Formats: sequence, C-alpha cells, structure tokens
Amino acid sequence: MSCNLRQKMLDALVANALGNIAKAKANIEVYLHNPVGIGEHPDVLAAIQEQLDIIAHEDERIEVINNHFNESDHE
Repeated sequence: MSCNLRQKMLDALVANALGNIAKAKANIEVYLHNPVGIGEHPDVLAAIQEQLDIIAHEDERIEVINNHFNESDHE
C-alpha cells in the first residue's frame, strides 16, 4: 500500500469514529431534553449510558490510531 492510501484509510477510521461520537452525543441530547418522547427506551438513564459507552469506545479507538499508527511509527 502506498503511504497516501495508508493515511486515507487511517483518516477514514478516525472520521467514522468521530461520526459515531456525534451521533451518540445527539442521542444523549434528545434523551436529556425530551425523555418522555422516547417510548422504546423506558429506562432513559440506561439509554444514556449506552450512548456514553459508544463515545468512550470511539474515543479509545481514535487514541489507539493516534498513538500506534501515526506517521513517525510508519518510518
């Protein structure tokens, strides 16, 4: 793989993680501002915790990419 393709793949992984974080944050805001409007989630706190877990997982994924696959490690 060329270095350019390598960086594009890493950038795509980070972008995907950031998108998942944005979705989870939006879901949390919905739960916080309108908890009665979420009929399929009677346990709002558990639903928020699920979204927090997604954010934590994706944050960790970004950290691993940055710590183990940055350009200086590739050389």
